[in-house]
Order: sequence, then structure tokens, then C-alpha cells
Amino acid sequence: MSSALVAPHKERNAALAVQYETVRAFTEKICAPLVTEDYAIQSMPDCSPAKWHLAHTSWFFETFVLKAVDPSYQSPHAQYDFLFNSYYNSVGDRHCRAKRGLISRPTVDETYTYRAHVDEAMRAFFTAGAPDTITSMESVIEIGLHHEQQHQELMVTDLKHMFSENPLLPVYRSARPVAAAPTPELTWVSFDGGLDWIGHEGEGFSYDNEGPRHQTFLQPFQLASRLTTAGEYLAFIEDGGYHRPEFWLAEGWSIVQARGWEAPLYWERQGDGSWTQMTLSGPRPVDPSEPVCHVSFFEAEAYAAWAGARLATEAEWEVAARGVAVEGNFVEGERFHPAPLTGDAPGLRQMFGDVWEWTQSPYTPYPGYRAAPGALGEYNGKFMSSQYVLRGGSCATSQTHIRSTYRNFFSPDARWQFMGIRLAKDDTCRL
Repeated sequence: MSSALVAPHKERNAALAVQYETVRAFTEKICAPLVTEDYAIQSMPDCSPAKWHLAHTSWFFETFVLKAVDPSYQSPHAQYDFLFNSYYNSVGDRHCRAKRGLISRPTVDETYTYRAHVDEAMRAFFTAGAPDTITSMESVIEIGLHHEQQHQELMVTDLKHMFSENPLLPVYRSARPVAAAPTPELTWVSFDGGLDWIGHEGEGFSYDNEGPRHQTFLQPFQLASRLTTAGEYLAFIEDGGYHRPEFWLAEGWSIVQARGWEAPLYWERQGDGSWTQMTLSGPRPVDPSEPVCHVSFFEAEAYAAWAGARLATEAEWEVAARGVAVEGNFVEGERFHPAPLTGDAPGLRQMFGDVWEWTQSPYTPYPGYRAAPGALGEYNGKFMSSQYVLRGGSCATSQTHIRSTYRNFFSPDARWQFMGIRLAKDDTCRL
């Protein structure tokens, strides 16, 4: 390879190495407030222990990068491949997901040693690997870094669920005080509809489920200028929302009855009728000016019906968000909780960060979608069943990880992620 071609390769590879160190360091920063006993607990099957997240994200680079470029690479333990595989059937057998909390060994120290082992091997690869070999692995490393950012978000939400199950209601990180301010009025932002394009194209990272870019037809619609607040949702509760089946989809109503839902996850009514909520800063009163969060698709849909509105489709959301800057309350700010909106700026606000916004769109493939070949093709495509799409990221999402085409997805009864509501409605004046 000529020196003229080697130089750009080296620059790009050096930048990739810096990005690797930055992402890996932030994962460990999330764990800094933890004590040994916190690392191994799995509070429900959908959650994973912090120790498992630390190991699994290391296993990803070990499996898809280090073993791929160096047949002589040796993992610290032969069974790690079985313990820390998540759902990659093409790679081999794996430990039962619901039993991850039963893995007392490796210890926390051994897990960090495993992480350091993988990091040292990756550093050696970035330093001594042939530039064209590193470049050939660039897309896999990039997926691995975004994969780790996804697990950073899961660590935050899983730790919150774990602490909520502890009667002592531990504090993960003390909250910083926020000055009280009136909630800006909710207004409606109109969009013409018509034939438009959605899906990712061009430079920059994206997952395979964000494409192919394709045309879709939209009727004229409106989006709420901001997220639904806890105070607005409280009005739904006080109007008997959880006891009025006319607002609920049949499956959602059955779940409400079976599970005894009366409010968002982590909310608890006090003897005087007030509400508190568990946060990563411990229990505190529900702030009516904050975006409501930890609601399922069923709750979001029922609230929208009660409010005389609906949820947006994911295509409506993406078209509306296209010109909005990716700014907001993200995990880098380390608030770990949705923030009240302040000021009266026009247009759409809180489109990114704070809470993932439920859409009414089922998680299905875009026209022309084909999963990538091999094990990495299992990343997104095989989950396109019985789930709904959320958009915009949350206070636990990295700002460098989110974009307007990003398609998150969860089952409609899920609540432990920072999930919230933005209302939409048809623009009848333009139909």
C-alpha cells in the first residue's frame, strides 16, 4: 500500500482507537458508585447483572474482532464464550438469560481482569495491526462500540430496577437540585404529509434495521410541541384512567388487571394521597413538571386515547425530527432522570433525550430489508415480532449513539426503560 493511502488509514484507525478507549472508560465510570454486592444481582429476567454487562461487552470484541484477526488468541477462560454470549445462536450455546444472576464466578475482580485482558489485546491490535487489517474490521469495531453504548443504557436502567427492589432504597448518585419553573404550554406543530423518505442513508453509523431508505406516504399530522408531563399523566390517573376499559387496548386492559397497575413503574401513592417515585437518587416526590416516564406502550396508548389524541407513527416522528438538533438530556450529563422543560422556544422540543417516545408502529422490516450475513445478522432482524418502535433516546442514552433514524424496540408491556409519551393527532384542517 502506498504511503499516500497508509496515512489516511492510520489517522482513521487512531481515531477509532481513541473512540474505543472513550466508550470502554465510560462503561466503567457507570459502575464507579457500585459496591461488590451490587454487581451480581439480577432483579428480573429482562435485566442483567452489572458484572454480566461488563463481561458481555468484552466478549463481543473478543469474539468478533480478536478471534477473527488472530487465530492464536486465547480467552482467559474457555467457558466465557458460553457464559457471556447473549443471543448469537451462530456463535454457539449460551447460558440461560434468566439465570445470569446465579453466576457468582467469575468474581467482580476476575471480570475486570477479563475486561483488561481484552482491552490490552485491542490496544495491541490498534498499535501493531496492519492498517488495512484494522480498516477491514472498522465496521465491526464500530458496531461493537455502539453495542457497548446500548449496554451502558441497559446498565443504568437495570441498576435502577435493582435498587428499587431493595427495601433500603439505595442512592446510586445524589441528585443535583433543579430550579422550579413553569411548564411551557403544550402546542401543536403541523406537518403537511405527502410522499416522503425515511431511513438512514449517507455517511455515519447506523444499524441495519434503519434501512433501506424508502418512500412512505403520510397524511397531514400534528405533533405535540413537548413531552407529556407527570402532572398531565397524574390527571389521567385521578380521572380513573386505570379503571376505565374504554381507553385501553384489550391486551393492555388484561395486563392492567392481572398485574394491578395503578400508575407508572416506580410510582407509589403515600398515605396523604401524594405520589413518590424511585429514582437513581433514591425516592423523591413526583415532580409534575417532569416528563412522565416508565410507562408501557399500553399506558401511553391509553393516555393518548383519554387525551383525545394518539401516538405518532415512527414515520411521522422521523419526518418531524429530521431538522431538529440532537440535543437534550443524555447520559453524559449524568442526571439519570428526565428533566423539566423550561423556556418558551417555538417548535418541537425534547425530541431527543429525556425519555424514549413510544410510537404506534410495530417493529417490522422496512421494504427491501435483509439481515446481514453471519452472526452479526442476528443483531436486529430476528426480533421483528411482537414489539413496538420507540424513538429519540433517553436520559440513559449516549448523545453520540442516537440519531433521527434510530429504531429502538420493546414489547408493549415493558416499563423499566425510560419510556414516555409525545402526543400526535391528525391535522383535520389539511385532510
